[in-house]
Amino acid sequence: MAEPIWNQFLTERDKAVLAAAGYGARAGFGQRPALLVIDVNHNFCGDRREPILESIKRWRNSCGAEAWDGVARIRELIDVAHAQGIPVIYTTGMRRADNWDSGSWSWKNTRTEENPLVGHTGRDGNKIVDEIAPEPHDIVVLKQKPSGFFGTNLLSYLVLLGCDSVIVMGTTTSGCVRATVLDAFSNNFRVTVVEEACFDRSQASHAINLCDMQAK
Repeated sequence: MAEPIWNQFLTERDKAVLAAAGYGARAGFGQRPALLVIDVNHNFCGDRREPILESIKRWRNSCGAEAWDGVARIRELIDVAHAQGIPVIYTTGMRRADNWDSGSWSWKNTRTEENPLVGHTGRDGNKIVDEIAPEPHDIVVLKQKPSGFFGTNLLSYLVLLGCDSVIVMGTTTSGCVRATVLDAFSNNFRVTVVEEACFDRSQASHAINLCDMQAK
């Protein structure tokens, strides 16, 4: 069995504490899961596979080639979900053309500022990439904050579908995926995070956040 991706970032003390404290038990899938595909759009994937330092010249939020590795795994999982009758719910962002409703995003990160020399592609960055485009019976939730639950109908949709658990994938592992996972847990859903189907622009953040979510 391969060593967890996060082990390279943990000290020996960290490993001993996590083992002794009993973290990392599996919650299971539940009886009625839903797939949550978080923010797999052009903003985070770019428009083609390329190294991240090239991709961010046009897409400042891009996760580079790792995004497209994740997209391939997500495609496989969506196909299985459709075949098994498991609901598939996507999230993606939305905001006004003048960015007024970006709110707290603009207080911390200069990525929200307009710059005609960076990220100017003529594409809608919030468009879900074609490789995993939603089908007519899938659900798309529009959001403005990291969690797919905050200010959206996601919780009510899961209740309507009779779901007791969620299988989460997408991007970024340290941001919107983690925020959605925490809110799903807080709403008493069983949560599964698919490591191979998540990605982040920071390798360290990706690994450590997977560690935290797996542990707790």
